[in-house]
Amino acid sequence: MIDKLCDQAEGKDIAVVGFYCDFLAQQEQSTASMLGAILKQLASRDGIPEHIRKAFWKAKKEFGGRLPDLVEILKKVVKPLQRVFMCIDALDECTPKNRRGLLESLREIARVSPNTRIFLTGRPHIDDEIMKCFSKAVRMPVIPTQDDIKSYLEMRLDGDTDPNAMDDELRAEIMKIIPEKVSEM
Repeated sequence: MIDKLCDQAEGKDIAVVGFYCDFLAQQEQSTASMLGAILKQLASRDGIPEHIRKAFWKAKKEFGGRLPDLVEILKKVVKPLQRVFMCIDALDECTPKNRRGLLESLREIARVSPNTRIFLTGRPHIDDEIMKCFSKAVRMPVIPTQDDIKSYLEMRLDGDTDPNAMDDELRAEIMKIIPEKVSEM
């Protein structure tokens, strides 16, 4: 999706930014650091006024970025743009505290910039949290088919750096059992 948005945004006053919430980096991914990463992507574009760039770098230096400052800077950066797409992947991998802070910050940014579109991905157990911040959000459940799962497994198995770690029998068992188990979820 991000690639398609970037292709369509090329040469236009449209920004496409993204962030992946990594379960293994939960401690480093505070609300401020996630917003800072988004702001850094926006600030790297041409056309961001110098005073906003300076405010970003100043806020970033202060204890990893102060949340109110980052939200205010983000609001100033996105407001004049024709369109902004913010894509946050694997939101469910974020700690509940930081997820709430991120959602509330994104809601505030979208409130002052009606041309901002926010795409969130995450497992269904966070739907209620999202709906509290974005009551008019459009939900699109994505349910992988067995063919999707098999294709993914084949890609991962084909990319194994140690092909001798598995024989044909184990590979066949993986290709049979995992798609069945995932389909049962």
